[in-house]
Amino acid sequence: MRTETIKRETKETSILMKVNLDGSGGCSIQTGVPFFDHMLTSMGTHGGLDIAITAHGEPEGDHHHLIEDVGIVLGAVLKKAYGEGKRIRRFAHALVPMDESCARVAMDVGGRGYLVFQGSFGGPLVGGIPRDVIEHFFYSLCINAGITAHITFSGTNDHHQCEAVFKAFGIALGDAMTENPRKKGVPSTKGVL
Repeated sequence: MRTETIKRETKETSILMKVNLDGSGGCSIQTGVPFFDHMLTSMGTHGGLDIAITAHGEPEGDHHHLIEDVGIVLGAVLKKAYGEGKRIRRFAHALVPMDESCARVAMDVGGRGYLVFQGSFGGPLVGGIPRDVIEHFFYSLCINAGITAHITFSGTNDHHQCEAVFKAFGIALGDAMTENPRKKGVPSTKGVL
């Protein structure tokens, strides 16, 4: 079973995270930021990943450090869980409509962290989170997991746009991390990710 746990303590945050790549989408998320918990639960549920997170950070403010650090730790724990990348599908994509909104995610779990994030939220906050922090979460996750992701979204309702993004990312992530029974080694012409 591809399960990993990481604990990270800084002067700003305390995070304990466990991920099972071969789970069923069971999530237990407690970051103290309800909207963020909802988004992470959507990601894990629709991606078929079991994710357990207990995180504490700034009691007040914009939660920048907490959300950034959750992205860092989630990226690191995913990278540990998929290891050398043997037998993973590696490439995946997802398209998720949510009422008037639509999100598209194309992903390569190939060891190189990179993010393209195209779309815009209408208000300064999304679910109480500064809109730029949403992009920064995905940047931190991708850089630390070695994932290249292209995320594009459109719509008029910020909640719907954001939720569609998290769901699409989760679906693509779950598909990319799935073991392909036809593969014997690492899915790369180089022999390594």
